[in-house]
Amino acid sequence: MAEIAMEPKQQKEKSVLWDWLTTVDHKKIAILYLIAGTIFFIKAGVMALLMRIQLMYPDNTFLTGQTYNELLTMHGTIMLFLAITPLLFAFMNYIIPLQIGARDVAFPFLNALAFWIFFFGGLLLSVSWFFGGAPDGGWTAYAPLSTAEYGPMGMDFYVLGLQVSGIGTLVSGINFIVTIINMRAPGMTMMRMTLFCWTSLITSILIVFAFTPLAAGLALLMLDRLFGGQFFIPDAGGNPVIWQHIFWVFGHPEVYILVLPAFGFISEVIPAFSRKRLFGYTAMVFATLVIAFLGFMVWAHHMFTVGLGPISNSVFALSSMAIAIPTGIKIFNWLFTMWGGKITFNTAMLCASSFVPTFVLGGVTGVMVAMAPVDKLYHDTYFVVAHFHYIVIGGIVFGLLAALYYWYPKMFGHLLNETLGKWMFWLMYIGFHLTFFVQHILGVIGMPRRYFTYMEGQELGTYNFISTIGTFLMTVAIIVLVVNIVYSGYKGERVTTGDPWDARTLEWSIPSPVPEYNFAQVPQVRAMDPWFYEKVHGEGNMKPATSLDDIHMPSPSILPLLMAFGLFWWGFGMIMLAMENPLVPPIVVIGIGALITFGSMVARSVKEDHGWHIPVETVKEIEENNRS
Repeated sequence: MAEIAMEPKQQKEKSVLWDWLTTVDHKKIAILYLIAGTIFFIKAGVMALLMRIQLMYPDNTFLTGQTYNELLTMHGTIMLFLAITPLLFAFMNYIIPLQIGARDVAFPFLNALAFWIFFFGGLLLSVSWFFGGAPDGGWTAYAPLSTAEYGPMGMDFYVLGLQVSGIGTLVSGINFIVTIINMRAPGMTMMRMTLFCWTSLITSILIVFAFTPLAAGLALLMLDRLFGGQFFIPDAGGNPVIWQHIFWVFGHPEVYILVLPAFGFISEVIPAFSRKRLFGYTAMVFATLVIAFLGFMVWAHHMFTVGLGPISNSVFALSSMAIAIPTGIKIFNWLFTMWGGKITFNTAMLCASSFVPTFVLGGVTGVMVAMAPVDKLYHDTYFVVAHFHYIVIGGIVFGLLAALYYWYPKMFGHLLNETLGKWMFWLMYIGFHLTFFVQHILGVIGMPRRYFTYMEGQELGTYNFISTIGTFLMTVAIIVLVVNIVYSGYKGERVTTGDPWDARTLEWSIPSPVPEYNFAQVPQVRAMDPWFYEKVHGEGNMKPATSLDDIHMPSPSILPLLMAFGLFWWGFGMIMLAMENPLVPPIVVIGIGALITFGSMVARSVKEDHGWHIPVETVKEIEENNRS
């Protein structure tokens, strides 16, 4: 069957809303991830602010204990699963195809499906507030607090919401693996890929192996809660410690799923603004591989107080300390990249360079709690909270901010305001250290985490007050960032070149913002840092590996959204099984959700869709306009 040819102008006749709801373009899906992740990030941030206000003074009554538990559970769950992960996926979606010289990801339809499943899974978790209260068993959902006997219906939303959302994350991981392995431009060998592509590839492999046990654990917990299973109920022969093993077999690789892409961001930004190639590229690649391998060998250091015994604790303590070695290699490589470089301290570089000492401090405290005797003292205190946030915020969030300022002109065609950017950075940096550094002291004093109040005279009030002031500063920083984005959208400096930073990698060789087809001709890669190589040793432009011809594009589709919508109702119907006197029989809602999901799958299977082509004349016109 002949493939359908369609002019881009025919595509633009659709409504803007319909275009975004049906898109399979990896760049638009990246922006959808960016918007959704930002919404969830702000939501979780507001929850953190409310908790810090509660802890600002002794014997405070701003929140009740139940509300505090719900906010704590939702804050951690949303931040890790629904905020940071999609924000990372936003940059992975947008940048990976451009850095490997591809016109799209391997499976554009699955890419859209993964986003919508993630989004509706997050929506399913979020509506729990309107049905008797949010989950309140902690973001780790430890049994028996998460079982039906102790956990209210909010935990059902936790279980089903994360099951649905996790499917989307798993699909994305598979898609990125195939894309990076199979879609690289001619000459783009594995050892010529950027560090960001390497960290994204390894992250995607971790997703496949880590989210699988999480899905199994959530399924077992669902069977316990909704169908009378006995996996985690001691009185019925179950064992709640099994949940801890299952969760942390996922949970510790999840830390590296989040932090490895941030390593990739830093490894792109620091060389670009140090005017040097990345020091020790090969060592960085193998250090990342070692981190990924060891990441699955350390899960029980979260369980030193469970009573696994001295031999088990010793083995996991040694492996936990060993993981600091490849991480240390990366730290020295970033420092040596900056050493002797002609550094430009713009906002992106400030965020990237501040990442290094901040992450080191988080890593040092990680080695401390990796020692089982020390962990006996610090476990379940604010020392662990401080360590964790130095990794997650000090590492991942500063990495995300560096990536945002670095790739923003590529994504949107204009620069963010540098003055507002530096105000944002210093407010965030000072606020972050005020918030979490003093929490180390709170932990040493002995303040337990997850407590919603404390008494007068325990020497905790001053440090909690300082910590809350820091949270207000971080809140102001995020407001400044939002103002910057809005202001720059109207008044920001427009990018007149595809390479405003004089950067090194392939994505900067094409116009900003990027054409729908990415590359008019697939580039021929002749070296690592191919764009820099061509500027110095070539003719200032990438040599083509293919002729200029019609460009095949995948067709938009509403089916990904419909499949995800069906999974939402399917999951909600399962939750209704635990409701008393539901207005509609749960089996009806389950049936409707299953019908929408499987009906969309059948429609996708039987409908032949060969995509469409952008005619070569249109491509030439677009390229000519971009050059003029």
